[in-house]
Amino acid sequence: MTGLWLRRAVLLAASASAVLLAACGSSTIESALTPSRFIGFGDGFSDVGQTAGGTRHTVNDGSINLWAEQIASRYGLSLTAAKSGGQSYAQLNARVLNATDAAGGSAPSVKAQIDAFLATGTFGANDVVLMNGGIADVIAEGQAAITGAQSGAQALLNVQQAGRDLGAQVRRLVQAGAKYVVVSGTYNLGVSRWAAETGQSGLLGSLASAFNEALLVSMVDLGANVLYVDAAYYINLVAASPTVYLGSGGTASAVVCTSTDAGAGIGTGAGQINSAQCTSATVAGNPGLFVFADRVYLTPNANRLFGNYAYDRLRARW
Repeated sequence: MTGLWLRRAVLLAASASAVLLAACGSSTIESALTPSRFIGFGDGFSDVGQTAGGTRHTVNDGSINLWAEQIASRYGLSLTAAKSGGQSYAQLNARVLNATDAAGGSAPSVKAQIDAFLATGTFGANDVVLMNGGIADVIAEGQAAITGAQSGAQALLNVQQAGRDLGAQVRRLVQAGAKYVVVSGTYNLGVSRWAAETGQSGLLGSLASAFNEALLVSMVDLGANVLYVDAAYYINLVAASPTVYLGSGGTASAVVCTSTDAGAGIGTGAGQINSAQCTSATVAGNPGLFVFADRVYLTPNANRLFGNYAYDRLRARW
């Protein structure tokens, strides 16, 4: 029964993805969107400095080092944290609805981030929302399954619900007037260093897929305003062929940061590398040749590559 359900879910998700990737055709020179500003929501994949200390889940080298920031820069715009007067509310370890974050602490959920924006702000005609979710939820649910705190089956149910919950938040944005919403779910954590080091590629890959499938199905009718950018597809390519994307010496088989966190860090266990504490002084090599900064999160170069991919999808769509 489970196998049959998963096959049906994959087919539904593929159909949903096709709609959200290609709805409404592509832009033309006359009608191409010129964004007036970018607004961000999400977890550590998108946090440009909202967390105390302003650190990011990548190598904190002062460069444009996150995918969402890269998209904004391609349009000649910036994306800065809301706490610094900007419009990005994304925060490290934030989950979709749960206020308990991926590391067992607290962080404003994606819903709470949207609450904060809508409490004082509105969407302009040419605003573009950049939104991600799922990585922190897969970490939290996956770690609970790995440690035996819950079953893998329960973790699967929980991430499916989180995917539907993120879809509901996307719908909420559209209903609030957002005309252009770019959504990225989670990349395939089955290719992460966390998966390789724990031998849990199957579990983590299944959880990531289940989240994305539920997300896609829940927002399939929003194609006029929503563009889904497939992080799982693109990061799979980069991780499988790092020398193609990063150049000679490129690798996905090690992390570049050496910044060990004695605490819970990114939520994959105590005493692990946490890229939020990583700088140019705490790397084991040239970050430009690595896919992963820590067990889960990407290096600046890998982030920029995905940002360029997302930019191309955005330009082709609107």
